[in-house]
Amino acid sequence: MGYMKVPDFAEWLPPKLEDECRSQCLSNCSCLAYAFDTGIGCMSWSGYLIDIQQFQASDTTLHIRVAHSELDHHGEIRLIATLVIVSSFVVCVGVYLIWFWMSRQRGKLWFHFKRNNQLDGKKICLGEIISNVGLDELPIFKFEVLAMSTNQFHDNNKLGQGGFGPVYKGVLADGVEIAVKRLSTVSGQGMEEFMNEVLLISRVQHRNLVRLLGCCIEKEEKMLIYEYLPNKSLDVFLFDQMHKGMLDLSKRLHIIEGIGRGLLYLHRDSRIKIIHRDLKPSNILLDNDFNPKISDFGMARIFKCNQDQAETRKVAGTYGYMAPEYAIKGTFSEKSDVFSFGVLL
Repeated sequence: MGYMKVPDFAEWLPPKLEDECRSQCLSNCSCLAYAFDTGIGCMSWSGYLIDIQQFQASDTTLHIRVAHSELDHHGEIRLIATLVIVSSFVVCVGVYLIWFWMSRQRGKLWFHFKRNNQLDGKKICLGEIISNVGLDELPIFKFEVLAMSTNQFHDNNKLGQGGFGPVYKGVLADGVEIAVKRLSTVSGQGMEEFMNEVLLISRVQHRNLVRLLGCCIEKEEKMLIYEYLPNKSLDVFLFDQMHKGMLDLSKRLHIIEGIGRGLLYLHRDSRIKIIHRDLKPSNILLDNDFNPKISDFGMARIFKCNQDQAETRKVAGTYGYMAPEYAIKGTFSEKSDVFSFGVLL
């Protein structure tokens, strides 16, 4: 306490320095207070502190012993809180960097794994059932190029939303229109479905299958780049009253025939037998002339040439278009796609 008249009945102590006065009082449990004056020396009190006054101007400071619990600990609390926050931040940044590095490594490992393994996880040589066309021939797009072409993935360029994630229209620097399918972070699908679609659609070519132009695997971004089809998907015309009238009988028959040709190619005419497993109107895209193109091969599976059916514990697809044996038992085959085609008809 500054500017004080010290209490009466002081005890005079021999120390000539203030630090010695303080130490001597602290070492004596009976000492209640001390003061140091350069002219008088060290004073201490062990009894009642009587006749204390605070003046406007005085050079004497009175030091009073109090319980630790009575002290102001806000500074200490702030220091401890700051240390905890800073430590937590450092730990979080470290964990994020480790997770980010592991994610990139896992993505690279998965990419190479899929190039040398069949899609159901059984190790076989892809050369036995797939041509020698390598994934290295598939163009890789930079994220910055796709972001610029879609105006930073603006909502005005959004074509639709699927289970994989949103699809955006983009225009490249050379004027080519593209459709960018961006994997959503909250999507139920992941790297497996992404690589599944890259592997399959890059190895099959048919006028009634959507054409894959390239992909983007950069940091946490995973995107597929397709040819842009201005009429979007078949469900827009089937289930919208304003567009429904545009599908006259001839157009409907043309679309049915095109989907049939696409399925026949996947099941019989392709170098690899593919079961789509998710055939529905939203996965049938239409070009300017209403030519249908089957899309979304994230759920598709490869069959060996002599294989008729397979089973899975993970039933994927849309229940309204799903064959009963697939929905109930997880058994799928060519018949599963034919059943979905029938519902579509």
